[in-house]
Amino acid sequence: VPGRSADRRCRAGWREAVAAAAGALQAGGLVAVPTDTVYGVACLAQDSGAVRSIYSLKGRCGGKPLAICLGDVDRLYRYCHVNVPDELLQDLLPGPVTLVLKRSEELNKDLNPFTSLVGVRVPNHPFIRELARACSGPLALTSANVSCQASTLTVSEFQDLWPQLSLIIDGGPIGDVQSPECRLGSTVVDLSVSGKFTIIRPGCALRPTVEILTQKYGLIPEPP
Repeated sequence: VPGRSADRRCRAGWREAVAAAAGALQAGGLVAVPTDTVYGVACLAQDSGAVRSIYSLKGRCGGKPLAICLGDVDRLYRYCHVNVPDELLQDLLPGPVTLVLKRSEELNKDLNPFTSLVGVRVPNHPFIRELARACSGPLALTSANVSCQASTLTVSEFQDLWPQLSLIIDGGPIGDVQSPECRLGSTVVDLSVSGKFTIIRPGCALRPTVEILTQKYGLIPEPP
C-alpha cells in the first residue's frame, strides 16, 4: 500500500532525526529544534561545557538563566522541589508555559549557579519531547536567536547562528510568521512560593495560565 510505506518511511526518518539530535547533544553539541512556541537551541543541561557554548552562541550575559526541558511531567520531581499539586502541573504541562520552581541537588551546579530556582518546560511538541526522553538528563533550552533580538519561527530566521550549531531540525514554520503574538514565547510563572504565583513573562498563554492558577487552585498573584 503506497500510503503505508510512506508512513513507514516518515516514522523511520523521525527516529533517525531524534537519534541524530540525541547523538549531537551527547557529544556536547548545540541543536536547534522546533518547540510549541518558537525555535529553540538545546544542549545537555548537565554538560557544563555545552551550557557555556549556549551563552556564547546567544551573546547572552551569564546572569540570565536558562530553562530546562523535559519530555514528561513526572521527570520534573527529580530536578525540582515541587510545592504545588501534581494535578496543577498536569493542567499546565505539556504546554507553552515555563514553571519556575526551586531546583534540586540533581541539577548541574554550573547551570544558573546564581539562583536557587529553575524554569522548567515540557513543550507540547512531539519532536522535542521525544528528544528529551532519548537523553539521560534534562536539556537546557533557550530561544534560537541572539539575545535582545526577536524570537524565530523558521530556521532561516536564525541563519547567523547556523555555523555554531551541530544540527538543525527543520520542523517548518511555527505558528503565523506575520503575527507578533506568535513570537512571545512561553508564559513564565514562578511557583516557588507556596500559595502564590508571580508572572515573570506574560508570553503567549497568560490568560489561560492565570485562570487555572487563580480559579482552580486559589493561588494569589504577586507583583513581579
